[in-house]
Amino acid sequence: MNKYKSIDAQLIGGNKDTGLTASQIYYLTHQILKLTSHLESHSEDYSSQRGLRKLLGRRRRLLIHLSNKNTALYTKIVKNLGIRGLKGR
Repeated sequence: MNKYKSIDAQLIGGNKDTGLTASQIYYLTHQILKLTSHLESHSEDYSSQRGLRKLLGRRRRLLIHLSNKNTALYTKIVKNLGIRGLKGR
């Protein structure tokens, strides 16, 4: 958990404005990691699988928006969170 708090401080600059695209991506990534660990032990929880797909889609749309508006911040977020970048971007 400390890893994610330090990433949050780096991305947002200590500002807890949850409306920023960067902070929304951070919080979605945190939720995705929690759901993924839940699904490792409960593989037949189809409701959680659907929720995970919805979160992944929302994060993907936010990443597309951020890559169009601020490429430098997009690159920093992808690198710091350790997630794959978008195809062709």
